Amino acid sequence: MRNLDFSSWEGLLTTLLGLAVITVIGVGIRLLVMQTVQQRRERENRQINERLRTLIAAYKTLGGSFTGNLEVDPTHLRDLRRRKDDATVTETVMVNADVMLDPAIVAEPGSEWTGGDRSRRVRDSVEAALSDIILLGTEEQVRLAARAASELAAGRPIHTAELVIHLRDFIRSVLDLDPIPTQVSIPKQGPVRPASSSRAKGGKDEARQGTGKGGGGGGAGGGGGMALGADLQTGSQRDPHP
Repeated sequence: MRNLDFSSWEGLLTTLLGLAVITVIGVGIRLLVMQTVQQRRERENRQINERLRTLIAAYKTLGGSFTGNLEVDPTHLRDLRRRKDDATVTETVMVNADVMLDPAIVAEPGSEWTGGDRSRRVRDSVEAALSDIILLGTEEQVRLAARAASELAAGRPIHTAELVIHLRDFIRSVLDLDPIPTQVSIPKQGPVRPASSSRAKGGKDEARQGTGKGGGGGGAGGGGGMALGADLQTGSQRDPHP
């Protein structure tokens, strides 16, 4: 303010022009800083949302069941195929040896293979969830997920209840939700059980059968209509005019 010159028009215009330039530069710097901060905040929000979305999906996978067998079977597909081949060979040998089996204790063919395939799909989904937790989880969650993955790789069954509890508490704290009351008793949670593929196959077969029946009915209706039209035309030709 000491160098401002208002003694002449030239000095006044120069002073005003300098003030305008300084104001524009200040406003531009402020807008640039605000835009940078806003972009960084949006990027952090997207990262947090993506992290929460992944961890919530992992929580649903690892803790989507409260009843039944909550243990994750580490058996791989090659082991299931080996068991199936061994069972087939054993059955063939017993049949060739004319061994009489009691029907009450003979398992339904393919039942063990179906259950093993279901446990295999559970293990695959659990492995994918553990991989996501190792990538985006907290230090404690990564430690628990790495230990569970090591147990699966070693061929030992695991339980996911402890990891599910850590995920639940973390997600609720990030979402600013109240902690679960201590007097609330929550049963142990295990991996979600996949839907049976036989039901979906049965639904598709029923839909195909329904479509086939509908097509046959339409063909029969069309043939009946053509026959009725032919009868009416023949009757009108035979009826003499008075």
